[in-house]
Amino acid sequence: MDHGPSVKLGKDNASPAKTKLGIRLFFLYSLLYAGFVFINTMDPSIMEMPIFLGLNLAVVYGFGLILLAIVMGLIYNRICTGYENALNKPQDKKGGDQ
Repeated sequence: MDHGPSVKLGKDNASPAKTKLGIRLFFLYSLLYAGFVFINTMDPSIMEMPIFLGLNLAVVYGFGLILLAIVMGLIYNRICTGYENALNKPQDKKGGDQ
C-alpha cells in the first residue's frame, strides 16, 4: 500500500548557491534580532518609548522582526527558484515528443 515519491528527485545543482544565500539571510536576521536582545538587556526602558502611532519600540521592533522573517522567506524562495531554473536543466528525454 506504500507509494513512492511523487517525483523523481535528482541532483540539485543549485544547492550550494541556495545554502550560501540562506546562511547570509540567517546572519542578517540574527544581527537584527541580537539588536533587539541587546536593547532589552542593556536598557529595557528604551523599549517603552513611543515610536509609531502610539506603539512603543518593543511592539514595533517585535512585529518588524516577524514581518522581516516572512519577507525574507519570500525573497529566499524567489531567488532560489531562479537558481533552480537556471542551474537545474531538465534531462533530455530519449524518444522525442509523444
